[in-house]
Order: sequence, then C-alpha cells, then structure tokens
Amino acid sequence: MARFVVRCPSCDGELRATRLGCQACGTNLDGQFEIPALLQLSPDDLAFVTAFVRSSGSLKAMSQLLQISYPTVRNRLDEIIGKLEALEQGVQKRRHEILDALENGRLSAKEAEEALRKVGL
Repeated sequence: MARFVVRCPSCDGELRATRLGCQACGTNLDGQFEIPALLQLSPDDLAFVTAFVRSSGSLKAMSQLLQISYPTVRNRLDEIIGKLEALEQGVQKRRHEILDALENGRLSAKEAEEALRKVGL
C-alpha cells in the first residue's frame, strides 16, 4: 500500500489536501483541507493506534496482542500522545505567530486571513 505523504519531499513543508473526490458519483471538492493529526503519524504509530482502538483502549489487551510488557505498551502510547501534542502545538504556535504579525502590522488583515486558512483556522 502506498504511504500517505504529509510533508513536502522537496522542502519538508506541510502538505495540504486540495482536492477530494467521491468514487461513487464523481463529485469533486476543491479547497484547502487540513490533514488530521492522526494521519500525520508514521505508519507504525498509526497501526498501533488502530490496534489500541480495536482493543477497546485496553493496555492489557494490547500487551497480549503485541506480546510485549504492559509498561512497554504504556511507554509507546505515551510517545504517540507526545507526537500528537507536538503536532497540535505546532499549529497553535503558527496561529499565534500570524496573529502577532497582524497586531504588529507586519501582515495585513487579508494576508493574515490567508495564512490562518493555510494552517487551519
């Protein structure tokens, strides 16, 4: 299966989905769509989260499923939580930078609006 790419292979910038299409009827939507934080996780982390949800959020069940110790499962989950928090903090930090630039006159209202749309209002 092809890996979902979320970073630009040229400059490592954040990619945005710009087109969504319905396979059933052919309807297409064009715009700027934020890629959810979960989809920005590595394939291994996403597989872990999927297994965790399927095990009803039971660390004990995950330990048995993966045949690793409970503390190891807990540590892995904590690492993934940290990654998700870092992704969200990055978005929040960028929003604050844009609003500060607007307040200090470094960006016009139109430029700030456009920049906020790019990072996801």
